[in-house]
Amino acid sequence: MRYRGVVALITITWLSLGLTSCQQPPETEEAEHGIQERLEKYTTVRLTTDTNELSESQRAVLRHLVRAAQAMEGAYWQQAYGDRDELMSKLETPEMKRFAEINYGPWDRLAGNEPFVEGVKAKPPGANFYPESMTKEELESAAKESEDLESLYTMVRRNDEGRLEAVPYSVAFEEAYGVAAAELRTAAELTEEPQLRKYLDLRARALLTDDYRESDMAWMDMKDNTLDIVIGPIETYEDGLFGYKAANEALVLVKDRVWSERLARYTSLLGDLQRALPIDDAYKRETPGLNSDLNAYDVVYYAGDSNAGSKAIAVNLPNDERVQLEKGTRRLQLKNAMRAKFDEILSPIADILVEKSQRENVRFDAFFENVMFHEVAHGLGIKTTLDGRGTVRAALKERASALEEAKADVLGLFMLRELGERGELEDDAVEDNYVTFVASIFRSVRFGAANAHGRANLMQLNFLREKEAFAYDEATGTFTIDPERMESAIEELAGIILKFQGDGDYEGLGEFIQEYQRVSPWLEGVLSRISEAGIPVDIVFEQGLDVLQL
Repeated sequence: MRYRGVVALITITWLSLGLTSCQQPPETEEAEHGIQERLEKYTTVRLTTDTNELSESQRAVLRHLVRAAQAMEGAYWQQAYGDRDELMSKLETPEMKRFAEINYGPWDRLAGNEPFVEGVKAKPPGANFYPESMTKEELESAAKESEDLESLYTMVRRNDEGRLEAVPYSVAFEEAYGVAAAELRTAAELTEEPQLRKYLDLRARALLTDDYRESDMAWMDMKDNTLDIVIGPIETYEDGLFGYKAANEALVLVKDRVWSERLARYTSLLGDLQRALPIDDAYKRETPGLNSDLNAYDVVYYAGDSNAGSKAIAVNLPNDERVQLEKGTRRLQLKNAMRAKFDEILSPIADILVEKSQRENVRFDAFFENVMFHEVAHGLGIKTTLDGRGTVRAALKERASALEEAKADVLGLFMLRELGERGELEDDAVEDNYVTFVASIFRSVRFGAANAHGRANLMQLNFLREKEAFAYDEATGTFTIDPERMESAIEELAGIILKFQGDGDYEGLGEFIQEYQRVSPWLEGVLSRISEAGIPVDIVFEQGLDVLQL
């Protein structure tokens, strides 16, 4: 299922997207002011860690991991847009170029992918993974003869006869993947950690062969390494047409051993938590892999898909359902990025929106727990449909990602309540988790309809409001959580989501999305208040070897 490769940068020109009527960027004062406002959606965070705690060998390895990550940038640009240099040559102001870099193209990811460059058309749902002229029906028909067209690791192009053909990533991104593979192999030679060495060698080979299974298994076996890297084509959010294609990215990580020790004991409880899910047994028949682990990291470099628009603060990988069932997943909490979002964004939002009596319930530890158990919850539920026809991801197509993120949110809260009742949490004040979660929803719905997490949170917010899980006081402009109704609503929503997944109910999910994935006038007013307060939407980074003093 995982297919990876390197394209000799198949010249993927998108004339239709590419500025056909925009030979000159807008130079008016109004346009420049607009770009400045867009840039102000982000606040800058410096990505560092205490490299003095690393050995000389680890510092050398880290240098090569960062360089491998940097190689993913160009490969992701090709998937998300096309020719980066061509776009940049048409943008004359530093502000326009900077905003294009943040978005990996001329579309504002935090504003529903609306174009911010004059003359650019709407972003294609399938980004640059498919020919612009291709329809969904055409691909589905052609895939009956060539399954590679639906592979995670192929670009879809037209041949000289106009027929669709699959181009392996290892061909499409040959130059970028070659650089990354070489850096990973050099890092493997330098590391003194045998598990890391094995993974880096296998990951380098995967980039050149489009076969990621063995490297995913080796990554799951890493337990004691201080340094880590997530690299390659991984998440499918960028493919809004089908959700088939994996986008190139990288995260370079340094383990926080103190916080990691706090998290270690929860993975042994996954089996019990799966059996406790609020749904019929058929929808929880799978056994989650118990080789999963939880660890906290400082992230020191983001690249590609992980760096586009809103930034991840935790990851749950690998995505290969077969690896998950055999070995589980690893949940990586990106503690320094998480702390930055809490301090710079979530806490100021809570000061505006949370009723005074519950404001002290908004805590970083609760935020950390919510994010952590969100990632744990990805491993629960069901990965293949009850009819046995295939994976949930394949059945729900482009609707799968947002639903999976919503599942992880609500099951994470369900798990926190369960663990608190069992005495497994150091602090079982689940009301803190509920209040912090709702405050955080107002943070993440601002990511917009182009973002799976934003769509997931929008559905949840509307559902929770309908079930009166929180009350909103129009006079004060603040909300108050009702813990009992919150608990009931979470259980109900969890059951709805798990049923959609187990049934592979694409049409039913579409109706649910239409009902709950909407921005009401009430929500528009709330979000306007947040924006008027000057609270940023997300973060961007100062990062790299210079920042790390390497």
